[in-house]
Amino acid sequence: MKLKFWICISFGITICSGVGLIAGIATQTSVNTWYLTLEKPFFTPPSLLFAPVWGLLYVLMGIALGRVIFFITQNKLNKISLYYFGGQLLFNGLWSFIFFGLRNPILGLLVIIFLLFLIQRTIKWFRIIDVLSAQILYAYFIWVIFATLLNAGIVLLN
Repeated sequence: MKLKFWICISFGITICSGVGLIAGIATQTSVNTWYLTLEKPFFTPPSLLFAPVWGLLYVLMGIALGRVIFFITQNKLNKISLYYFGGQLLFNGLWSFIFFGLRNPILGLLVIIFLLFLIQRTIKWFRIIDVLSAQILYAYFIWVIFATLLNAGIVLLN
């Protein structure tokens, strides 16, 4: 049973880190060029902070996902939480592609607002299966709220 638990955790981390890697590639297309030319809100953190924070958040998301997968398969629970998680993970990657790849902060803002909704729903459904998994996602939720404010600030200033 312990081996299956760690396999689920490893799977979750791999999936989430893979999306993070793809999002990072999309980000790299503009982060050192176009993004530098934008007016940014006064509360924008240093660029060096983003990669480590997102790296940690993808690992935490993977742990939460792995735990939920483990508990769902152990107890034959409803899988709707996985659909919400998959949706938010898709919109997470989509935001990077739209904001940085397409250089479209306005559409990026719409995507990230929907992403917040999906994260909130994911947390709600994860809580039913495993409270710790839901709690792990709060750091991610708070960071995306902050990212939404940054995105909105960029839209307003540019």
